[in-house]
Amino acid sequence: PSYHHNTGDTDDPPRIPANPVINGNVAMADGHNTEEDMEDDTSWRSEATCRFVVERFSRLSESVLSPSCFVRNLPWKIMVMPRFYPDRPHQKSVGFFLQCNADSDSTSWSCHAQAMLKIINYKDDEKSFSRRISHLFFHKENDWGFSNFMSWSDVTDPERGFVEDDKVSFEVYVQADAPHGVAWDSKKHTGYVGLKNQGATCYMNSLLQTLFFTNQLRRAVYMMPTEGDDSSKSVPLALQRVFYELQHSDKPVGTKKLTKSFGWETLDSFMQHDVQELCRVLLDNVENKMKGTCVEGTIPKLFRGKMVSYIQCNCVVSLSLQSYIQCNFFESFKDYVAVEQLEGDNKYDAGEHGLQEAEKGVKFLTFPPILHLQLMRFMYDPQTDQNIKINDRFEFPEQLPLDEFLQKTDSKDPANYILHAVLVHSGDNHGGHYVVYLNPKGDGKVSVKEPIVSPPTHQSAKCTSNPVFTRLPPGEVLLAVNDVDIPQQLVERLQEEKRVEAQKRKERQEAHLYMQVQIVTEDQFCGHQGNDMYDEEKVKYTVFKVLKSSTLQEGTMLGFPQDQMRLWPMQARSNGTKRPAMLDYEADCSKSMIDLSDNENPWTIFLETVDPEMAASGATLPKFDKDHDVMLFLKMYDPKSRSLNYCGHIYTAISCKIRDLLPVMCERAGFQQETSLILYEEVKPNLTERIQDYDVSLDKALDELMDGDIIVFQKDDPENDSSELPTAKDYFRDLYHRVDVIFCDKTIHNDPGFVVTLSNRMNYFQVAKTVAQRLNTDPMLLQFFKSQGYRDGPGNPLRHNYEGTLRDLLQFFKPRQPKKLYYQQLKMKITDFENRRSFKSIWLNSQYREEEITLYPDKHGCVRDLLEECKKAVELSDKGSEKLRLLEIVSYKIIGVHQEDELLECLSPAASRTFRIEELPLDQVDLDKDTEMLIPVAHFHKEVFGTFGIPFLLKIRQGEPFRDVMRRIQSMLEIQEKEFEKFKFAIVMMGRHQYITEDEYEVNLKDFQPQPGNMSHPRPWLGLDHFNKAPKRGRYTYLEKAIKIHN
Repeated sequence: PSYHHNTGDTDDPPRIPANPVINGNVAMADGHNTEEDMEDDTSWRSEATCRFVVERFSRLSESVLSPSCFVRNLPWKIMVMPRFYPDRPHQKSVGFFLQCNADSDSTSWSCHAQAMLKIINYKDDEKSFSRRISHLFFHKENDWGFSNFMSWSDVTDPERGFVEDDKVSFEVYVQADAPHGVAWDSKKHTGYVGLKNQGATCYMNSLLQTLFFTNQLRRAVYMMPTEGDDSSKSVPLALQRVFYELQHSDKPVGTKKLTKSFGWETLDSFMQHDVQELCRVLLDNVENKMKGTCVEGTIPKLFRGKMVSYIQCNCVVSLSLQSYIQCNFFESFKDYVAVEQLEGDNKYDAGEHGLQEAEKGVKFLTFPPILHLQLMRFMYDPQTDQNIKINDRFEFPEQLPLDEFLQKTDSKDPANYILHAVLVHSGDNHGGHYVVYLNPKGDGKVSVKEPIVSPPTHQSAKCTSNPVFTRLPPGEVLLAVNDVDIPQQLVERLQEEKRVEAQKRKERQEAHLYMQVQIVTEDQFCGHQGNDMYDEEKVKYTVFKVLKSSTLQEGTMLGFPQDQMRLWPMQARSNGTKRPAMLDYEADCSKSMIDLSDNENPWTIFLETVDPEMAASGATLPKFDKDHDVMLFLKMYDPKSRSLNYCGHIYTAISCKIRDLLPVMCERAGFQQETSLILYEEVKPNLTERIQDYDVSLDKALDELMDGDIIVFQKDDPENDSSELPTAKDYFRDLYHRVDVIFCDKTIHNDPGFVVTLSNRMNYFQVAKTVAQRLNTDPMLLQFFKSQGYRDGPGNPLRHNYEGTLRDLLQFFKPRQPKKLYYQQLKMKITDFENRRSFKSIWLNSQYREEEITLYPDKHGCVRDLLEECKKAVELSDKGSEKLRLLEIVSYKIIGVHQEDELLECLSPAASRTFRIEELPLDQVDLDKDTEMLIPVAHFHKEVFGTFGIPFLLKIRQGEPFRDVMRRIQSMLEIQEKEFEKFKFAIVMMGRHQYITEDEYEVNLKDFQPQPGNMSHPRPWLGLDHFNKAPKRGRYTYLEKAIKIHN
């Protein structure tokens, strides 16, 4: 078979015509690429027509493939095959498919394309047979077409004109979007780069590209002074960064720093928004930031025009002048400025002149240099009670003359515009996708499509489009922005940011080669009041990053001469303590750091150094014999202050007697020599052993003598007995049980609380007393709550007679997890409060508004007790009945009134029902049971199951005209006459409603009584059928937050 392809030759045009605005010759932004250069490489093109001539067609027995035709850097082939049908042996058809990238082993690529498949008619091209396809090609579906494109007999019939000399010509015109998952150099092919999508930021990316190509705005943004701005919070600096990278980067540009400068969280980047709303918010923000700078007024100068809105009648003319940044779409201009006649019921209220026939309309005074037009995308559908998206076909011109819409024209400056950008939205009013088509230079030669920058094909906007027009001549608006337009200090700052980021990236890539060494010195030991030498959670290490493969011999990180320092790695002992251990420098100096640390990373080391003053005079550390010497740490305990004092460390021989160390201890503690001392060995938490015999050697006095052992000493003073913790042993026992607990007020959302240091051995009253002192209240006016084990928040309440200890309450917390308990302050003593129950209900106040309240009636009481408690908590009306009742409401309908002697134990809460308390209206206090009745009333719209609003009880009388009932309802609900006329009324029973004929119906109490035999069913209720004006909670509220820029 022979093969031929073209890219839209004039002799053989494709069925879908290319448009020069979208698919023109592409020049690089820096001007390095010429049109001739681009012609040499056509593989990047977005569309092509491929023709494949199959010879000896009548003998075709299997599928054949054409040579490759490159579109979007992907190989496309025509595939033709005969198709047979086993159940219909005499029928045969021609299979015609388009194949994409079939020889690739990659599984990550994809490309969406539209194509027209055509079999050429030699006799008359207009009789050529064609079909269209639209498909997302990927590795599992790399071909698409028709297995029965035409019947074999029709193609091979010479009279039909599809075959000549046993040859059939197949043609495909393909239009492809930019592919994903394959190498695509947009800078090379278009001169521009795109923006990365953070999740759902296509709307923002489309707008940013549009603003970037508004060159006068870009130049002004560069000129905004940002030298002293915080790089993480400055919106102008972040915008400068994005524009600079779009201008100079060869790769897609990220926008995370920009959204971070907006004050957005990660979730905000996954929320879809309207591009028009972001345009308004962002331009407002930038305009405010430009005030007081050399570019003040740029936004109004570019985007703001003026229009006059008028209402004109026989005797009065009312004018109001306003500014606008956007206006409606082009084809609607005439409708927009059309004069509206105000007449009949719609007459204009001219104040003292009364209702007048008038004309209403708008006239444009000026148009801005940059004209943003927004298509009104949604219309209200009364059938579904929702806004629906309009996706009608919409076309717009490349040039737009608007002089006819101006109140006063200027012949020297006509309002002629060229098409600069089109923002396209596909989807519905809850979500979708944005792309933008751009004509950056305004010359109709180049286009950019975001999010993937490519020269796309021009199509009419089948989705919703918002065009941007630039006034002719473009002048400064589209004047090229060169490097000289960017302030040098901004360039230097952005390049320094890049250098720092590259350095951090390199560090992250090489992080596996390094380890951290944490240095702790005796300075960190001073003031430590706990076990061991320091608190691992609070200590401030000096941290070094060293190569894992480096040795001690190579290490110069510490900056001390070898004879003025000694390294003691902190070693975890089997008893749970962590103490310094000897490091043999001579034997280990050639080992790698990671081997020395036994793969511990970070590796903690105690650095022993010579005193700085002595080091200056050349002093060195004393010798240490690892076989015969031991290093001990000394602490002094003061019973009066109940505190520890660090007294340094000593080298001493293992054979040394305890008594020989006493003078050193007295000297370090500032005691007089010969002071009687009591000594303890700090073995581990809650194990402190007294040293009884001072005349034995260290290895016998201390349990398993090792480097890093700790001796705690104190004066042997009779006054110690007056201390709460007279001995070091008592101190460490108390320390072991000591715990910091955070107490949070459960009535305050996210209350940070306060920290109280307690003992695990405390009982309920001791804890309550300590917390009450902190809150300056009575312990009996506090109620405590356990913390929930599975999430942060208050759990079950704690009874005041709880017999456990604080340790029991905190047993489910993990060792290092912050211990948290909750409390609330009471207005009655806890002993009384625990005999009451919490009862959540709704209070209907005198303004007919609902308020949530929580009452605390006697748990064994009845409804009467609940109502009495309510009287104490709410404000009754001035001249009301002062009598309350308890209603039960389900689905916005009253299903019952609870009697006052009903036990509260019978009223269990449920998610589906609500209890409401209200004051009886005066007219409902005394009812004539024979002729009067209280009936439940509820609101609904069309469907009786769609109830809403606040239901209520209404008194009706036997035989009264229903019009009287309606007037009482209107008065009670305070509804205007015009609105009330739209109400309809129905008697609803067992889910069925029967509308009332208002003028004819007289109240019959039997209509509102349960029918005989249906006593288990709710009684009938009166339904008010009207539109629900209360705002609805939409399904997609989490996606529809207003856009806010917080900085």
